Amino acid sequence: MCQNSGGQRAPRGAPREEVRRLSYEFFIGMRYTRSRQRTRVISFISAISVIGIALGMTVLITVLSVMNGFQREIRTRILSVASHVQVSAAGGKLADWERVAAEAARHPEVVAAAPYVTAQGLLTHGSAVRGAFVRGVLPEREELVAEIGKHMRSGRLENLKPGEFGIVLGREIFHVDHFEFDSGLALMHLEDAQKLFRFDDAVSGVRLRLKDLFQAAAVAREVVRALGPDFYASDWTLQHANFFRAVQIEKRMMFLIVLLIIAVAAFNIVSSLMMAVKDKNSDIAILRTLGASPTGITRIFLIQGTMIGLLGTLLGLIGGVSLALNVETVVPFIENLFGFKFLAKDVYQISDLPSELQTPDVVTTAAVSFLLTLLATIYPSYRAAKVNPAEALRYE
Repeated sequence: MCQNSGGQRAPRGAPREEVRRLSYEFFIGMRYTRSRQRTRVISFISAISVIGIALGMTVLITVLSVMNGFQREIRTRILSVASHVQVSAAGGKLADWERVAAEAARHPEVVAAAPYVTAQGLLTHGSAVRGAFVRGVLPEREELVAEIGKHMRSGRLENLKPGEFGIVLGREIFHVDHFEFDSGLALMHLEDAQKLFRFDDAVSGVRLRLKDLFQAAAVAREVVRALGPDFYASDWTLQHANFFRAVQIEKRMMFLIVLLIIAVAAFNIVSSLMMAVKDKNSDIAILRTLGASPTGITRIFLIQGTMIGLLGTLLGLIGGVSLALNVETVVPFIENLFGFKFLAKDVYQISDLPSELQTPDVVTTAAVSFLLTLLATIYPSYRAAKVNPAEALRYE
């Protein structure tokens, strides 16, 4: 015992009594979670709640990972052909491209620069006519700003010689597994493109490759500032903004839609706990007559609901992470088993389901799911604390 300033002694056992009070609440809450209820429906609803949360989290983590994979694959495949930054001049023609390339190369983030001529064209073969996106390039420089050479199936980009009007076609000669480029891009030598489209010695612009592609917007602004007001630049985030914006919108919408599955499972926790409170009315009344406070009763059922939510969250984490890491194996197995293709090459930009598991997505999913389960336990726990012992024991 210790003595305070007023001469009264404060009991040393007060903290121990608080620990004891918390421990009995935890013990009873855990026992209610593990024990079989008098009504099997309650146990069934609790199991459904756990399964619902686990399935919801598994689906959500997998969907977010697939969306991340789509974004990564689109970016990689686009930038294997497109450039990080393109510098052009007013009027659509750039006369002194060597000076522009040299000036741009002075920026510490720029690792390579290459000129290009771009125009729309028609390709004919016999009676077949098809539109194409024609790009004139210098093969030795183009290899420095793009990765087309890695995707060549026939010949080499260096085989394009001035004056021969040779052409490299998507799909037949190079294949980057991106439908837009594979089906519509045609490459030819820069000098041939200049003659064909009457550019004389000018070009459409200069393509830049950067050390860090995510610095493209800032580098574009700084390069234009260094070149002067007669020039302008665009980066890959603007040129292909629709692709990445669409993926981001789909990712957010899928997050909200699948989150409803978890919300429904959390609502089941409310139902199961309300039924458990009704089932345990006599137990609650006995605890109250033995000295348990309303707050203690509330904590018992909060612990029970929290354990249900925690179990569902842990199972969902295990299932979601496992499936997200093996999507590229599971999906081909399902396609081969049932003989169909999820994504057709002539419809979608990417024909395979990629996956990229990101820690922030997993943490966010787990936190939101667990928070929903916690919120679902509040009202049933509050109702348990309001049970009148005399009414509950009247017919016992």
